[in-house]
Amino acid sequence: MAVLDRDSADAQSLRSTHSLDGVKEDDEFSPLLSPQREGEGARLASVVSPLTEENWEEGPQGGTGEESKSNWYLFLLTITVGGLQIAWSVELSNGSPFLLGLGLSKSLLALVWIAGPLSGTFVQPYVGIKSDRCRIPWGKRKPFMIGGAAATSISLMALSWTRNIVSGFLSLFGANPASRGVQITAIVWAVLFVYILDFSINVIQAAIRAFIVDCAPTHQQDDANAWAVKTTGIGNIVGYLFGYINLPKHFPFLGDTQFKCLCAISVIALFGTLAASCAAIQERDPRLEGDLPPYQDGFIAFFKNMYRSVRRLPTQISRVCQVQFAAWIGWFPFLFYITTYIGEIYVEPFFAENPDMTKDEIDQTWEHATRVGTFALLIWGITTFAASVILPFLVVPAFEPPPRPSATPLTPTSATTPTYFHLPSSTSSSTPKSPSRSLRRRWHRLTNLSHHLRVPNLTLRRLWLFSHILFFFCMWLTFLVRSVAGATILVGLVGIPWAITNWAPFALIAAEISHRDAIRRGVLPPQVPSTNTLIGGEDGNVDGEVQIADQAGVVLGIHNVALAAPQVIATLASSVIFRALQKPRGSVGDESVAWVLRFGGLCALVAAWLTMRVGEEADGGKGKGGRAEISGVRAQN
Repeated sequence: MAVLDRDSADAQSLRSTHSLDGVKEDDEFSPLLSPQREGEGARLASVVSPLTEENWEEGPQGGTGEESKSNWYLFLLTITVGGLQIAWSVELSNGSPFLLGLGLSKSLLALVWIAGPLSGTFVQPYVGIKSDRCRIPWGKRKPFMIGGAAATSISLMALSWTRNIVSGFLSLFGANPASRGVQITAIVWAVLFVYILDFSINVIQAAIRAFIVDCAPTHQQDDANAWAVKTTGIGNIVGYLFGYINLPKHFPFLGDTQFKCLCAISVIALFGTLAASCAAIQERDPRLEGDLPPYQDGFIAFFKNMYRSVRRLPTQISRVCQVQFAAWIGWFPFLFYITTYIGEIYVEPFFAENPDMTKDEIDQTWEHATRVGTFALLIWGITTFAASVILPFLVVPAFEPPPRPSATPLTPTSATTPTYFHLPSSTSSSTPKSPSRSLRRRWHRLTNLSHHLRVPNLTLRRLWLFSHILFFFCMWLTFLVRSVAGATILVGLVGIPWAITNWAPFALIAAEISHRDAIRRGVLPPQVPSTNTLIGGEDGNVDGEVQIADQAGVVLGIHNVALAAPQVIATLASSVIFRALQKPRGSVGDESVAWVLRFGGLCALVAAWLTMRVGEEADGGKGKGGRAEISGVRAQN
């Protein structure tokens, strides 16, 4: 009997040893402990206690698997957007006057700006697919960001020095710099590099947007895209501020014209912000994502894959793209012709007083008018930045971080930890408060106070709806505006819907992509059956085509098609309006640009109606379909 008792005690001791060593399920015999699953010990051990951590309330999100990032991290993540915006602001504010100064007509100018829509339609989806499949250890987005920045810089400098390059090269063959042949060659050169510039900008833009989605947690996608809008606003302010200053006078070493100096500054800003972001932000190693799903390469296969990806778009993302299609028919005329619109208001009194101006006098008048228009865009940029800072505090976020489990000193953590409860150790109680921890706690309390500024029921979708209506009214107020001051105020007011346009759709799409990607990687649990069906199918295995359609690069590329393709419609419509209403350069009473802007305002009304069909998490899935429909895939034929 004693032998049996001793054997039983030895067996019980052995079972206890196995249990403490982490043997799973079948090796755990305690009736008080449930079988422990793989990784559960690490998850339970992450629960913190107020007696072991000074800032225990600011710890990682219990059980979410996604750590909240600081505002400094989000700023560095999105800072390249600001550097790129400086380059784009140079093209927007000075591109049209520069090409018109070379001798290009307004109707042909509209066809030149079709380069943006074409590049956005084809380049961004292609870059998205290629970057999704990139397996370079230091990231799958950074190679495209660096390559796009290099091509953008070269094209900017080649465009700004068009006259010098063309006339200098042709003079080697005895050509007269003032001849018609040299002028046509300069126009062809400039148009060529406008296309190269737009293609290059779309490469880096596609990579940056996917970079933000990849590196920001799901519950901070709204914050990350809000920071992108803020850096965009800073880029606008810097770009338009330099555009208003007489740069050749203050920085003659950058060039002898305003456009040359602006292009040089934009190149410096682009590479500076890109270097800061790439050095500070580390991407996930794409080699850890497993084998690539099957994919057919080639020109025809590209369009086939795009078509399949469009069909498999989630309902939420599909509806956002529909809104963008209508909205950007309206935004395209404003972005490219607003400087010309204000310039025409400025030059009209001079042309009325002196109808017989020489070509040089007309050029000098228009050069000053361009700076006046750039100042209006500076006000627009300041308004955009202010709106991007204030509006995120007023809007109910689409995704909230999941609540942490409550923890007290006697909350059980795990049997695999040295102490079963979070009791204070001899060292932690004597550790003095860290100044950085105290500062973080103060910042945490300040951000909690900002939650009280939120307007109840003001969701991102409703704010986006308001922006379309406001843009419509601003465009049709051009009937009443007859002064430069009034036009400047009007342009500044448009900065509010522009800030929302650069934030709301990207935040809605990014949150959806990130949420689904986190479910696929097992970081977040699936919430509804339709989401699980999309991510893994009925048996939980990821379908190759669904996985391709869910990648950030592919989805953002399709979204950019929804932005770029309608610009072709806007370009053709603008060309028709210019052909019917434009007057010769230097004439009085040219209303063609104003009517192009009014046409864009009508398209904003269509976008407002389509926005009512979009749903979002914070709105309880309202729109025309609940959360289950929004998270699912559209029906396949």
